[in-house]
Amino acid sequence: MPRCRIHRRRFLQRTGGVLAGACSIPYWLTASRPAKGLAPSDRPLIGAIGVGGRGSAILKEASAFGDVAAVCDVDRTHAERAREAYGGKASIDDDYRRLLDRKDIDVILNGTPDHWHTPVNIAACLAGKDVYTEKPLTLTIDEGKQLAAVVERTKRVVQVGTQQRSERPFQTVIELVRNGRIGKLRQVWIALPYYTTKAPPFATEPVPSHLNWDLYQGQAPASDYCRARTHANFRWWYEYAGGIVTDWGNHHMDIAHWGADCESTGPVSIDARGLFPNAGAADSFNTPDRFFSRMIYPNGVEMLYFSSVNDRQRYGGIAEQHEEMTAEKAAFLFGSDCPDEIRSFDRNGIMFIGETGRVFVNRGGAYGKPNEDLKENPLPADAWRVKPSDNHMGNFFACVASREEPVSPVRIQHRTITACHLTNISLRLGRKLAWDPQSQQIVGDDEANGRLRRDQRSPYEIRI
Repeated sequence: MPRCRIHRRRFLQRTGGVLAGACSIPYWLTASRPAKGLAPSDRPLIGAIGVGGRGSAILKEASAFGDVAAVCDVDRTHAERAREAYGGKASIDDDYRRLLDRKDIDVILNGTPDHWHTPVNIAACLAGKDVYTEKPLTLTIDEGKQLAAVVERTKRVVQVGTQQRSERPFQTVIELVRNGRIGKLRQVWIALPYYTTKAPPFATEPVPSHLNWDLYQGQAPASDYCRARTHANFRWWYEYAGGIVTDWGNHHMDIAHWGADCESTGPVSIDARGLFPNAGAADSFNTPDRFFSRMIYPNGVEMLYFSSVNDRQRYGGIAEQHEEMTAEKAAFLFGSDCPDEIRSFDRNGIMFIGETGRVFVNRGGAYGKPNEDLKENPLPADAWRVKPSDNHMGNFFACVASREEPVSPVRIQHRTITACHLTNISLRLGRKLAWDPQSQQIVGDDEANGRLRRDQRSPYEIRI
């Protein structure tokens, strides 16, 4: 069939309805890999909000599918660098609200720090934009409820950047587990890296002239400026993020929920503990760098969620050396009934354990006998299969055209990050929690329920 050409403005209708007819979808959005040599009229216009770190990485990916028309960052050096990288013609700004006012922008890339994810995503949906957003999806559980409601109401396409969903090793393991190749699923281990956050208190510094510090802080409590609160290291402050529990956690918890068929529910009990290397010191990283959480799900699956204390990694260039795990710390963290293998685990990834076998997956590949047996014993033609995607950004742009749900939608990732948030609430309060996945409330604990949200600094409250 010959490819039908339409103007970008006609193809990206603001109604949110399904585009009629296969020939109304340009070729570049019917394939998961970018096409070359397309006319400008075939390509949507991209507005990128937050273009440092991951923001710059996803912008590079998206530029294969659309044209960069506007970049926004509270750090002007980031915005200027991004503009120059894509032809020097994009507008730049430090306030995302002005970018969203532009009627010509079709899609938004949200590469902001965690505490800005939900405000930007909600505002973009309400402005009629489709969104590719970095993870973790939200700062709080209540933010997830708000965002899910807005996405449902506006019918915008929102893809969450849990790109492991579009990588074949993860898809293979999910299909093995969901098709019974390890027997009935009993337990899942979700192992994150151990990024040390041991660091001394940080001294106050003058605010750089190129940084809008007040806007950077947004809804978070106002604080004196220091570089360690920004860019790569914002994730180690509860003011702006949830530490390793939500950072890598959104990736690996997603795979655990997917394999356990728990994407639309959540744990019914959460019992978590954490080690805070800076012991509550003022003006220093305040999230735990090692933790252990035991969660039970409605289908009876037990999930053990933890830092792999021997998968020692560094991030951000500020933290000091990893702390040794003493016997006392290990006893506090893991308790007496944790499998010995977990206490000395030396890799990150997801282990699915069933009645007849187990299989492990991470970004290095898929491991275990069920995976090895696939060559001689492939899954049958009628086996359950994951939704096809081999390019996460490509899947997003394809869904912008088709109005189909992307492979990593908000309704699923809200449930994923909720499990991570509940772990943080449990370990910070130091007690076991009961959770009702249907009402999305903590049962019988008013103090814990109070942590489903956070106070928001004026004038940066989320508005719907």
